[in-house]
Amino acid sequence: MPKKLRLGVNIDHVATLRNARGTAYPDPVRAALLAEQAGADGITAHLREDRRHIRDADMAAIKEAISIPLNFEMAATAEMQKIVLATAPHAVCLVPERREEVTTEGGLDVAGDVARLTDYVGVLNEAGIRVSMFIGHDPRQIEASAKIGAAVIELHTGHYCDLHYEGRFAERDTELEALRAGAAYADSLGLEVHAGHGLTYETVGPVAAMKQVRELNIGHFLIGESLFIGLGPAIGQMRHLMEAARA
Repeated sequence: MPKKLRLGVNIDHVATLRNARGTAYPDPVRAALLAEQAGADGITAHLREDRRHIRDADMAAIKEAISIPLNFEMAATAEMQKIVLATAPHAVCLVPERREEVTTEGGLDVAGDVARLTDYVGVLNEAGIRVSMFIGHDPRQIEASAKIGAAVIELHTGHYCDLHYEGRFAERDTELEALRAGAAYADSLGLEVHAGHGLTYETVGPVAAMKQVRELNIGHFLIGESLFIGLGPAIGQMRHLMEAARA
């Protein structure tokens, strides 16, 4: 029997919409609670250095409001480490971050920063916070993630999704095979495997079918789809597709 595939719902872009007008609404906390009621297994939010969407007060309020795990996405900086230690989420996902990017571009270069990240992750581990590294499928990055003491990797699925929507299906299938190989290798090293970025109803199936993947984190598509059908139904349809692919 396949292990249950968890769904983490990223609510960043509820805050993006709020911040566009500088109002108090729509409230990311309300979105988190709706996602929980709709069957999400966790809530993901990314506190960026420039606070372009989620803000410090949002993270504290979300943590206080929900009864499911909070996955705190952040860059590996001293400022963010201080905030996360005060917030004490269930998990942290370390991601690359550049101010000029529209969204997270590619995975973190763990292999190129082993010494610093070993110390950084060690502090979070000592605080009882589970650490995930948001990386590509390069075996060097997977090996480095295990070496520094991370418990989890989250495979970046953005390139696979981009290739699908660009109609470059042969390249898409090659990327999908590389993701499968990466998931299997990470699992063999004792890492828990998650995946996310850019996943939609059209692209989720092949990733959900990877037996080593334990969790998907999906946000932008679900928030966009919720404008048309509501957040609960959008999450329900995504869960249906995930479970069908897993079965």
